[in-house]
Amino acid sequence: MRSMMSTTGTPTTASTSARVANIALWILQVLMAALFFWHGQLMAFPPADMVAMINANIGPELRVFIGVAEILAAVGLILPGLTRILPWLTALAAAGLMIVMSSATVLHFYRGETASGISAAVIFVLVSVIAYTRWKVAPIAARSRA
Repeated sequence: MRSMMSTTGTPTTASTSARVANIALWILQVLMAALFFWHGQLMAFPPADMVAMINANIGPELRVFIGVAEILAAVGLILPGLTRILPWLTALAAAGLMIVMSSATVLHFYRGETASGISAAVIFVLVSVIAYTRWKVAPIAARSRA
């Protein structure tokens, strides 16, 4: 991101608001990464007393797939942006989470779990904001080759 300076040497309003938006987006990315890493761990490696209940609802293969996918997506929300190596993967990770959360929203509403469905829908909106913003509005610049 390029900083714009006015003739007096102070940052312009546009560059300041872009910086604030970028910081807010990073905070959202970190929060969503923490949420998905936690939930992915829970799905991939559930406590012994929860394994039978989760497997009865979605099956062991889907449980493990969702867990691993969420863990990898959580890493994808943060690591490419921090390293600036293949930073477009951040938007792709968020887009993958959009698929997961839209499916979760439908599943929860289908089963009559309204509160869980609403929560999943809100998380879907948040990862959609990350995907769109990091893809079109404020993409992270790749590391320059020197």
